[in-house]
Amino acid sequence: MAGGEDGSSAAAMPLLAAQRRHREGCPGCRLEEANKASAGVPYLNFFYIWVVCLTAALPIQSLFPYLYFMIRDLKVAKEEQDIGFYAGFVGATYFLGRTISAVPWGMFADKYGRKPCIVISIVSVVVFNTLFGLSTSYWMAIVTRGLLGLLCGILGPIKAYASEVCRKEHQALGISLVTSSRAIALVIGPAIGGFLAQPAQKYPNLFSEESIFGRFPYFLPCFVISLLAAGSCIACIWLPETLHFHNDDKVEAIDEVEAQTGDSILEAGKVKESRGESTKNLLKNWQLMSAVMLYCIFSLHDTAYLEIFSLWAVSSRKFRGLSLTSQDVGTVLAISGFGVLVYQLAIYPFLAKYFGPIKPFRPAAVLSILLLASYPFMANLHGLELTILINIASLLKNMFAATITIACNILQNTAVTQEQRGVANGISVTLMSMFKAVAPAAAGILFSWAQKHLSGLFLPGDQILFLMLNMVSVIGLVLTFKPFFSLPNATRRS
Repeated sequence: MAGGEDGSSAAAMPLLAAQRRHREGCPGCRLEEANKASAGVPYLNFFYIWVVCLTAALPIQSLFPYLYFMIRDLKVAKEEQDIGFYAGFVGATYFLGRTISAVPWGMFADKYGRKPCIVISIVSVVVFNTLFGLSTSYWMAIVTRGLLGLLCGILGPIKAYASEVCRKEHQALGISLVTSSRAIALVIGPAIGGFLAQPAQKYPNLFSEESIFGRFPYFLPCFVISLLAAGSCIACIWLPETLHFHNDDKVEAIDEVEAQTGDSILEAGKVKESRGESTKNLLKNWQLMSAVMLYCIFSLHDTAYLEIFSLWAVSSRKFRGLSLTSQDVGTVLAISGFGVLVYQLAIYPFLAKYFGPIKPFRPAAVLSILLLASYPFMANLHGLELTILINIASLLKNMFAATITIACNILQNTAVTQEQRGVANGISVTLMSMFKAVAPAAAGILFSWAQKHLSGLFLPGDQILFLMLNMVSVIGLVLTFKPFFSLPNATRRS
């Protein structure tokens, strides 16, 4: 009898599993069947993902080269020293909107599908990035930028989509495409913003002052990005949906029967239950939370640095700035972005191989602090000397930042089990977005204060500015030591 029962159970399991795996009309099941039939890499789907991620990242990276000039031309600042104050809030509203909408967009993607979320996000880039370029007032710039961050909820769902659209052995490649597209955006974005802003001034033979690009000097870079986003939105037509839509009421009954067909299924249920209980303790996992806190602090520092650097580089010499043009800043940021991409692909793997991914963390933080302390003195340089040194300094600074970020990500993922990493990264992204929302506003306020206090204090205002920025890195460096930080066992040999 027992043998007969076992046999019938075993016979029933494949049928039930097949019913569960493939449901008629379910796009997720249809994609799974297609992936089973083809063992190759889905290059076309990966290309679509790469383009979508790139166009979603460009509005962030293209802003900084021309933000200072845009705020100046909107005439919201009563004094030149106040430009940084108002610029900070424009940079912050995008991240604030993203922080508010990150969780709701994740819930939307889980209920209605990844593809609708991706399409809505790209459409929001087309609409609100275009409107931002046509801003005629400061508040229009604030509102359009905030709505762009609020409605562009692609950050979390695209990672899930990249891992679901392919076979398991290609998931790492899919996730790496998301990362590499953002690295490319670090090169293309500043170049678009720096070279295409104020086209009537830079290219008078091509654009007249009476044209739309002359009347709206910051519309062209936004328009170009919106065109790329429109193209990627059209490409979304061919993106397959990866979410399973099982509307048949029999599915729950099938799952219940399947759960009773063998001890292995019962054990799997117990494992799932134990996983659910363990996720509740993630916030009590000190190794994870200390790594997340490090990630948030250095993310705050990196975002504040980008804001301050972009404002400081274009501000007047009388305020101890570098008096660079938006084109100069775009070139510097594009060169450093390309350098970081080469570093991540060609140099960092060797560092990680010989020293491990964790050991370079503290040296990178220390070198970054020392490098940033030299920035105020670059205001004494001119011409070729300034050009060479500012490019080298920007490149090194971003290389150190990349080293720290990679280490923080590794520390987070090794602090938890594989089953907990999705939730752990969700916590990390939410907190990181909150810190990134604060960083531009705080940096803009501090920059404006520094320009108004160039003398009369124990240090010139520009030196205090970079000192305060360095203090964030110092706090992060201190938190890498005991008792604040506990190294996960998996990385102790690194």
